[in-house]
Amino acid sequence: MTLAIKHGGNIEDRRRQALAASKRKRESGAGGKRHERHDRLSLREALQRDRAVEASRTYFSIIAVVAIMVLLGLVMLLSASGPLRAAGDGSPYSMVIRQSVFAVAGLGLMSVVIRVRYQLFRRLITLIWAVGLGMMALPFVPGWSHTVNDANSWVSVGGMTFQPSEIFKLSVILGVADILTRRKDVLNDWRRTIIPIGAVTSAAFILSLIQGDFGSAVVLVLIVMAMSFIAGIPWMHIGSVVSVGAFLGAIMVFASPRRFGRITAFFDIEGNKEHYAYQVWQGMLSIANGGLTGSGIGGSRSKLGYLPLAHSDFIFAIIADELGLFGVVTVLGGFTLLTILGMQTALRAPDRFGMLVAAGVTSWIAIQAIINVGGVAGVLPVTGLTLPFFSHGGTSLMSCLVGVGLLLNISRQPVKSKT
Repeated sequence: MTLAIKHGGNIEDRRRQALAASKRKRESGAGGKRHERHDRLSLREALQRDRAVEASRTYFSIIAVVAIMVLLGLVMLLSASGPLRAAGDGSPYSMVIRQSVFAVAGLGLMSVVIRVRYQLFRRLITLIWAVGLGMMALPFVPGWSHTVNDANSWVSVGGMTFQPSEIFKLSVILGVADILTRRKDVLNDWRRTIIPIGAVTSAAFILSLIQGDFGSAVVLVLIVMAMSFIAGIPWMHIGSVVSVGAFLGAIMVFASPRRFGRITAFFDIEGNKEHYAYQVWQGMLSIANGGLTGSGIGGSRSKLGYLPLAHSDFIFAIIADELGLFGVVTVLGGFTLLTILGMQTALRAPDRFGMLVAAGVTSWIAIQAIINVGGVAGVLPVTGLTLPFFSHGGTSLMSCLVGVGLLLNISRQPVKSKT
């Protein structure tokens, strides 16, 4: 017993001596740098862990929001298209089955894009641009062009129909991000930055206008504007490029009686509700019929022939009619949350190229949703754009999912470099 107590006392004495020696070293400055370095490393590791957790939350939040919107979109597409398809001796499930096939294909492409380092797309930017411009030329090939609602912006090959402008939006985003990354030190230089950006914008704008796709032309210009502003180009230069585009757009509007009529009808929807504003008027009635809780899925009467393109451009009106205010808040809240998450991804991107790509994809989805919902609600002119993730259109759905894949890819690397 005496030996055990003596041994324990020796251990305690040694511990006290070691603590005292360590304290004397810290007070005298010896070992201070080592402790300071250790503290800095611990702080850095803690910050990296926090950023990793935050990036993981953003990553899975984007997946959750997009998954909910795609699934809800399929349900609403079945509700909006089923009755008329059945009345026309067709299958009420034909549109939703086709949309589901494109959704599966889009998810497959999205999973591939997530796993490929997004910097690879920058190395292949010339090829991406060549493919994008080549696809935009396909609607002018005899035998392949397909006209829908006076717009020659569709291609029909082997029974499959797709819209090249939806794919071209990704090419424009990647191309503009590459230019703004390479010219980050000369953003005010007209020759090296403004003119190349203006050339890209003009090419996208004119090709869409020639096809009669005014909505895509507007969206492409607004995407480039948003990316240029985020990159740091002064408003004066952005406004100069946009002014040229607005002038060309005005010429195209006045050159088409149908397009001019729809624009002017916007200023007097009730007075033109029997002609150019008929679709908008019916959409507004559908929104009003929804009330707080809606008529229930399948309960809308507007889709029974009263509201043209209820399954496509005006599916938001069916959502408001059948799901009411709660459905409207859910859809708009989903787009708002996706926009916030996308901008968070851009701010935490590992490099400038990733930041601009994330900002471009987020701007694209947000701008297109705003224009579509605004047109359905009568607060913006109707441009014929789809509502991302909801409207019928396989090309639009696949392109949006590939864009989301880029967002998820970038969000996996949250630490932004200093260069």
